[in-house]
Amino acid sequence: MTSHQQKKGGVLVYRWLIITLVVVILDQLTKQYIAQNFQLYERLEITPFFNLFYVQNFGAAFSFLSDQSGWQRWFLTSVSALISIGIVFWLTRLQSSQQLLIITLTLVLGGAIGNLIDRAMFGYVIDFIDWYVGERHFPAFNIADAAISMGAVLLIIDTFVNPEPENS
Repeated sequence: MTSHQQKKGGVLVYRWLIITLVVVILDQLTKQYIAQNFQLYERLEITPFFNLFYVQNFGAAFSFLSDQSGWQRWFLTSVSALISIGIVFWLTRLQSSQQLLIITLTLVLGGAIGNLIDRAMFGYVIDFIDWYVGERHFPAFNIADAAISMGAVLLIIDTFVNPEPENS
C-alpha cells in the first residue's frame, strides 16, 4: 500500500468519526434531559413494554461492580479511556474498503466516550431505557450502551462477511 493510499484511508476514517460524535451528542443530550426532568428512580411508562426509568449505574454493564466502595469509578474510567485510545489507533490502521468495521468501531467509540464522560463527571452512568415483558425487565441502559451493543453485533457480522485472508 502506498503512502497516498494510507492517507486516503485515514481521511475516510476521520470522516466516519462523525458517527462517534453523533452518538456522544445524542447520548449526553438524552442523559441530561433525564437527569433534569426525572427524580432518581422515577419511571414513565411509554408503552406496555418500554419505560423511561432514571437510574444511576455505579458499575459496569448490568451494574457489575456497582456494590464496590468507589474504586471502580476510576478503574472503569481508565478502562474506557484505554479502550477509546485503542479504537482510535485501530481506526487509523484500517483500509478505506473496511467500511463495516469502521462503522462498528465508531459506534463502540461513541458509546465508550459517552459513558466515560458520565463516569468521569459524576462517578456513575445515567441509564434510563427500560425494556420489559410482563414483570421481567432488561437492565436499564442508555444511548451509549445501545451504540456499543450495535457495534458488537456489527463486529460479529463483519467477521463473517469480511473474514481475514489466510495470509494476513
